[in-house]
Amino acid sequence: MRTVSAGVLLLCASAGLSQPALAQQTCVPDSGKLGVSRSIVIDTSQGPQFGAQYKDATLLKDGEVVLTFDDGPSRPYTRPILEALAAHCTKATFFMVGRMAMSDPEMVKEVARHGHTVATHTWSHGNLQGLPLTKAQAEIEMGFSAVQQALGKPIAPFFRFPYLRDTAASLGYLQGRQLAAFSIDIDSRDFETRDATAVHERVMRELAAKRRGIVLMHDIHASTAKALPALLAALKERGFRVVHVTPKAGAETLADYDALARQEVERKRLAGAGHPLAKRSIAWPSTLFSDAASVAPRSAREPAEDDWTVNIWRQ
Repeated sequence: MRTVSAGVLLLCASAGLSQPALAQQTCVPDSGKLGVSRSIVIDTSQGPQFGAQYKDATLLKDGEVVLTFDDGPSRPYTRPILEALAAHCTKATFFMVGRMAMSDPEMVKEVARHGHTVATHTWSHGNLQGLPLTKAQAEIEMGFSAVQQALGKPIAPFFRFPYLRDTAASLGYLQGRQLAAFSIDIDSRDFETRDATAVHERVMRELAAKRRGIVLMHDIHASTAKALPALLAALKERGFRVVHVTPKAGAETLADYDALARQEVERKRLAGAGHPLAKRSIAWPSTLFSDAASVAPRSAREPAEDDWTVNIWRQ
């Protein structure tokens, strides 16, 4: 049903980074840095599903973790998160929201330059569970096209459902498109608190109980950015090992959605030209998405500090 090949790698910090604030790190085995114990290359041709939600127990061994970050990029938080990861010579997967990626494509490129995996989390963070399949498909596809256009090259064919709310139909669609669905095993619940210590303690407490797992964090919260340096040090101290998931092949986007993504970039450019402050907003001006009232209400998992007004594709 799935093919997962693994090879042991010691990954060093990415070369050629252009941001001076993100200093180059020298990765030396057993130097006190967390590093990466191995890299798993995932073949998504069968649409595999990973994480506790899918009762997957094949991806990780005892003591192994996959670090993941949802909902960004958000420059004030994504950048210090990249710095913390670089300081420990370790890697993560970033499940980016399409409109966030297109609002700051340079930040998307910066994540990739550090050697992290770039994946997707829909176009607008809509709850796909309450949508007709055609609209759910549009959210999925526009997310892939938008993030890939922001990066400028193929991204990983990895997807995470907003709020972890899937349906049999949407999972079937991912499988048909040869896309992997990633759930979680460890929830930092960083959206509930501004206390970095609480985020740190929760992750370590769950890992102590479960001993392995895909860890969910968000690169849109100050609590996560502040918690990460100490959290990575604690993972190293307690003997946990980071696994980096990478794709066997990049995602193949659909031409129609690629064209729509280009149209959205032009709309935002024109809006920014007329209203300079618009360039600083994550709100995305669009005539392609509407019917905001048709989606599920805000849940506790949504970040209170950002406006996740969800717009859905009009047929």
